[in-house]
Amino acid sequence: MAQHVPDDNDRDVWYHTSLPDASDMCTGKCARCLGLSLIPLSLICIVANALLLVPDGKTTWTNSNLSLQVWLMGGFIGGGLMVLCPGIAAVRAGGKGCCGAGCCGNRCRMLRSVFSSAFGMLGAIYCLSVSGTGLRIGPKCLINNKWDYHFQETQGSYLRNDTLWDLCEAPPHVVPWNVTLFSLLVVASSLEIVLCGIQLVNATFGVLCGDCRKKEGAAH
Repeated sequence: MAQHVPDDNDRDVWYHTSLPDASDMCTGKCARCLGLSLIPLSLICIVANALLLVPDGKTTWTNSNLSLQVWLMGGFIGGGLMVLCPGIAAVRAGGKGCCGAGCCGNRCRMLRSVFSSAFGMLGAIYCLSVSGTGLRIGPKCLINNKWDYHFQETQGSYLRNDTLWDLCEAPPHVVPWNVTLFSLLVVASSLEIVLCGIQLVNATFGVLCGDCRKKEGAAH
């Protein structure tokens, strides 16, 4: 029996079957995945900022009792609403939207996602800046009948010395409350910056190249 010698046709068959199809690596699929990650992160920021307004779960504290960083609403506005919009836009860019299906429709949705992702990055940076400042300065609290930022001069070293936290007489447990929630906002906003940056690049490729997904039912 004659031995089969691999020729150019065999090599072409191996090349096309061994490498992943382009439809498995789509800008649309990537956008949808990133959008579904950004939406819960934005909701986490909104909830965290809302909890910062009610130290120890109580609503009796006024503007003069809470730190400025809480009222700047970095989590609600920046990491929340300003990231929620690009998250929804990214999900829509990964599916059928008002622009229709196909190459042109995908480019239209991707172009919107480019601008909204840049907008979301600005919001996440704002949230990160406000939250980081809130951690460094510390909360506003009552010590020796004086409301002030008593940990501001420590330059953040109070975070490693939890014995200082009990010095705050009011609001109750405000230091661990603020540290936990501001830390959560720092982590969430950092992830949002990364994901918005990736989607910014991904959407730019989507505008230039379109979506590589083939229409349903199309011949491969």
